[in-house]
Amino acid sequence: MNLNKQRIEIKTEPFERLESFFLNNTFNLDWNCLFVLPPWLKTWWDTFGENHDPEILAGYRHGKLIGIAPLRIQDKTARFIGRENVCDYQDMIVASNHHHEFFKAILTHLKKRGVRFLQLGTLRPDSISLTQLPNLAKQIGYTVVRNQVAFSYEIILPRTWESYLQMLAGKQRHEIRRKLRRLNEAGQIRFRVIKRPDEISENMDTFFSMFKASRPDKSEFLTDQMVSFFLLLAQRMAQRGFLRMSFLDIDQVPAAGVMCFDYNDTIFLYNNGYNPQFSNLSPGFLSKVYSIRNSVDQGKLRYDLLKGDEGYKKRLGSTPVPLYHLKIDLEG
Repeated sequence: MNLNKQRIEIKTEPFERLESFFLNNTFNLDWNCLFVLPPWLKTWWDTFGENHDPEILAGYRHGKLIGIAPLRIQDKTARFIGRENVCDYQDMIVASNHHHEFFKAILTHLKKRGVRFLQLGTLRPDSISLTQLPNLAKQIGYTVVRNQVAFSYEIILPRTWESYLQMLAGKQRHEIRRKLRRLNEAGQIRFRVIKRPDEISENMDTFFSMFKASRPDKSEFLTDQMVSFFLLLAQRMAQRGFLRMSFLDIDQVPAAGVMCFDYNDTIFLYNNGYNPQFSNLSPGFLSKVYSIRNSVDQGKLRYDLLKGDEGYKKRLGSTPVPLYHLKIDLEG
């Protein structure tokens, strides 16, 4: 056997190539994670990428692309492009049946590159980076540390709204029905979903206003740099058809807003806010209820409430999903 034929070639690619890889279906790569899509990574890099070296590593077998590791390197540590404050969880992008050879080639390349640690986070338990990489790294002789660091929350959506309500505990179901009834008695109610890039752009200021007003920590989080990130992200993701901006209006006044992404039959609840003027009507909570109902009506399979232990997530009937950090020491 010619061992040279089995060698995986690792190349460092620019963002433009990452975009072309995503658009080319012939590669059969598993782009199964929202937070590593090219427009997301490029937006993070354009906003926060100073003082880092991009290392978008592409693996080729017989000239065919089999995997991508979107990394950045700083102080001999390789991490995903992005940070956990805006990327709830991440993963590598690998074609089926090529995980082992791709990861082995990536580890070898990073070690030759002078990288000491591969530090990945956060990772879902079903991510290929967590299911495949640790055992391989241990077999090679590297030290591997895996720690659970947080929870994400998700709802597997049924086919009908009534079926969703029946999934809830009696107390939760009663709370939702009572709050909906009270809301509808307060005035004319409209839940509108905005998808067009121009409409989303026109409504971003309204959303930011409610986001900042809903909680002091959100107001502190929304720095000028973060506003720039969200605006650019909204523009790019809307152009791809991935963004869903929704507003709950009471008598034509926006009372709450949710910023969601629609990808792979999943709705991701990314950010939300509400108008304190209507706080007695629970508009923040009910805007999420309406968003879930709209997702059911659209035939979506999953509603991902993402990272964070806010109480409303359990009240909406979600299931916790543990999230992990993975650290591999390439010198021992």
